[in-house]
Amino acid sequence: MTTAIRYRIDLADAAAHRYQVTLTVPSPAREQGFSLPVWIPGSYMVREFGRHLSGLTARQGRKPVPLTQLDKTSWRANCPGRGALTLTYDAYAFDTSVRTAFLDDARGFFNPTSLCLRVHGQEAAPHEVHLAGLAAGWEVATAMPALPAVRHGFVSAGYDELVDHPFELGRFWRGRFEAGGVPHEFVVAGAWPGFDGERLLADTKRICAAQIAFWHGRGKPPFSRYVFLLNTVEDGYGGLEHRASTALLANRRDLPRKGQAGQSGLPDGYQTLLGLISHEYFHTWNVKRLKPAEFMQLDYGRENYTQLLWFFEGFTSYYDDLMLRRAGLIDTARYLKLIARTISGVRATPGQKVQSVAEASFDAWVKYYRSDENTPNATVSYYTKGSLVALLLDLQLRRAGESLDALMRRLWKAAPGGAVTEALILDEVAALGGQALARSFAGWIHGRDDLPLDEALAAAGVKATDEKASWAGTLGLKLSEGPVTGVQVKSVLSGSVAAAAGVSAGDELLAVDGWRIRRLDDAQQWVAEGRPFELLLVRGQRVRTLVVRPRPAAAATHPLGLAVDPQAVPAAQALRRAWLGD
Repeated sequence: MTTAIRYRIDLADAAAHRYQVTLTVPSPAREQGFSLPVWIPGSYMVREFGRHLSGLTARQGRKPVPLTQLDKTSWRANCPGRGALTLTYDAYAFDTSVRTAFLDDARGFFNPTSLCLRVHGQEAAPHEVHLAGLAAGWEVATAMPALPAVRHGFVSAGYDELVDHPFELGRFWRGRFEAGGVPHEFVVAGAWPGFDGERLLADTKRICAAQIAFWHGRGKPPFSRYVFLLNTVEDGYGGLEHRASTALLANRRDLPRKGQAGQSGLPDGYQTLLGLISHEYFHTWNVKRLKPAEFMQLDYGRENYTQLLWFFEGFTSYYDDLMLRRAGLIDTARYLKLIARTISGVRATPGQKVQSVAEASFDAWVKYYRSDENTPNATVSYYTKGSLVALLLDLQLRRAGESLDALMRRLWKAAPGGAVTEALILDEVAALGGQALARSFAGWIHGRDDLPLDEALAAAGVKATDEKASWAGTLGLKLSEGPVTGVQVKSVLSGSVAAAAGVSAGDELLAVDGWRIRRLDDAQQWVAEGRPFELLLVRGQRVRTLVVRPRPAAAATHPLGLAVDPQAVPAAQALRRAWLGD
């Protein structure tokens, strides 16, 4: 008799976007508990997956078993006998994001966190997934191991492993390559005709090879097979890491197209896609194996807090584009442009004076993943500022004859069972760069000041220049502009000229000094620099006029430009070459 927990997932009701799930528990407890996760690891927000479940019933053999709902996402079955317990229920699935589940007559996708109830006390048992009701011609893509001789049957060693394997279902493009001696598979759903799959495979292989070499030299990665699951849509972006796969979402117009390979450089959209691929693949090591000590035993029923997302997301963000450079997919000039954009964005965020990256990590559940018009004023992104902490640490370690690369590899070997703490990171920084650097590093993590990047970049043979800022930027406005929607204020940065004038998020800007505007920057053609002007706007269906009094733009509002300094001293040029491989 099998001891495996078994999920039969039926796609027969695809037109109604409903999966029909049958869960079989061979040996239930007398009072058997069940629950569905409220979040998915890697996306730090309570998403209430249980709200999409309906019609939950239970039976042993032919006898109905009473169910008691304990809370919003938990149930208990009172089992009088010893026979197998069977639960049936529907799960609504109409979310194209990488975090949940989707089903229609053209495509299916699901994370088991959205469909598979956890059987309390039996999480360590094998968990099987059996798919049924697939339309003719549909294929299945997942990194979950297949059951031998069972069509559309898969098995995981336990519940934690089960929920770490998303599934892509439908008619999709599929390609394969090998990196580090391990087979990799790439699945693309929704691609336009003319999509250049061979180029995507070749470029992704270069990224994977660079990252495997980064962590293991000539050794093999910690997985026997890896699968990329990319869904392309008209407008969308995102990724979610898993232990041997990743779910990706991108604009289909950003895919490489046949005939494009001969052009110089990468199109911006395709570069963004490759950066996403690089980011999620790096997570295979940095968050799926190395992980916060607090995440060693996950609680799927509540928030799981850590102050270390600046390391697991921020440092991964540093390496995602750096790996594109090391793989030869972008040149140094383009890489420096990407760094400059990140620095400019962080420096223009008032929230970095309000929260440290450690505090922002802890508050991810209620701030980063629940962003609103005040988010730039209330917090800082642990992705972007965390990546700059990594950049600064790398440059300072290199000045000491070491590198962040060496630090990451030391952590890979030193972390007990993969558990990472801030104390362990600081100890390893001190071992490579000395106690003074470790103290400075702790200040960058917990401080709320600008990072001292200019001097560190100069010491690496990179010169910084101030670029021309947009007028909206100098006024402290984040806008949405379009010929139909007009000029809509999304955010007003605290301490800015616009804030002092009384401009509010949600305002629609109509005119400057009596002239209608479709783009705010157009008004620079008739408003003299530094002169006050009248701003006509609509708020709550009422027209208002505000007087805006510009002042000299602070340095932080100017976008930064970065370039190789040909006049740098030899030591700085050598450091840059070691860093970027010039």
